[in-house]
Amino acid sequence: MSMRRRRYAHETKKFRGLMNTSPISKNRHVLVLGGAGYVGNVLIPYLLDRGYSVTCADLLLYENGPLMVPYLSHPAFRFVQADCRDWASYDDMMQGVTDVIILAALVGDPITKVYPKESTEINVTGLKNFLQYCANQSLARVVFVSTCSNYGMRADDSLATEESALNPLSVYSKNKVEIEQYLMSEGSQLPFTILRFATAFGLSPRMRFDLTVSEFTRELALGRDLLVYDADTWRPYCHVLDMSRAMELVLQATEDLVCGEVFNTGGDMNNHTKRSIVEIVQQHLPEAQVRYQNHGSDPRNYRVDFSKIKKTLGFEPVFSVEQGVEELLTALESGIFYDADRRPNYFGNRKISLFDGPMVESS
Repeated sequence: MSMRRRRYAHETKKFRGLMNTSPISKNRHVLVLGGAGYVGNVLIPYLLDRGYSVTCADLLLYENGPLMVPYLSHPAFRFVQADCRDWASYDDMMQGVTDVIILAALVGDPITKVYPKESTEINVTGLKNFLQYCANQSLARVVFVSTCSNYGMRADDSLATEESALNPLSVYSKNKVEIEQYLMSEGSQLPFTILRFATAFGLSPRMRFDLTVSEFTRELALGRDLLVYDADTWRPYCHVLDMSRAMELVLQATEDLVCGEVFNTGGDMNNHTKRSIVEIVQQHLPEAQVRYQNHGSDPRNYRVDFSKIKKTLGFEPVFSVEQGVEELLTALESGIFYDADRRPNYFGNRKISLFDGPMVESS
């Protein structure tokens, strides 16, 4: 086994050790709204392994339905093809549900720019309707997955806390802020928790190569000339397995600790500049060619304080960006993602066939 594989095996074993604590999962049935995507395809098996019953409700916008096949035989899993904009679907998806995790959204600035109308309908109107419905249900937890992108562009390198001013720059983050504000003002009947996640990385069956860590790693691994804009801007990152564990910690926590609270979710060790991520990749690929340029279209620049979730829930990430780069390089070398260039709309949030007609794959 290579040194890289040994390191990844060690961290995975460490992560599994954290899972050995007894979950409060008896009779807990979690609806994962939007669960067939990048994060959901890691969260669902995590929750099933922990003893939860899981319903995944997803519209399958990216033609990713076959990814649900491995779970269909699990006695504690149910899939419902459903649209959060459709009131008529709520009764079906909520059968027996005790907890809700909301992943559903058009995710990212590029996709929300391409489909502004649909973004508002799904990310704002649809979710508000669904939350109104949830207010009349008997639920233990409602976890809303938000984003640290809500901090936008900060004037200095000071760490953004949960009380820092929000400065959303993209349609996507503005949508997230609107739902956060709705929960804060109208969600008194909901046992809600808002998790402002750092940018995701890590392997998933519905892999995304339009996210910073995976994009930089794949492009350089393929020997391509990578152009990086605004290399010294800061952002935090969080592995999808660590994201799953953070969500479960909210499910397990007592109401007084998490209900009505906002948590930045990630870890100090994964605050990075784009340049530092490139340098991590270049440790493994020293011949990789990178060009830098200023004044790109995405000016976000923020570092984040994660002390609240560490103090309140004991959460710290297990996986570093370095380990995420190593696991992805191993997967790329294994040939698992051989068809990523031919299926750009599957491996990135770019186009949606339901809105545009059939996807046209690049040759």
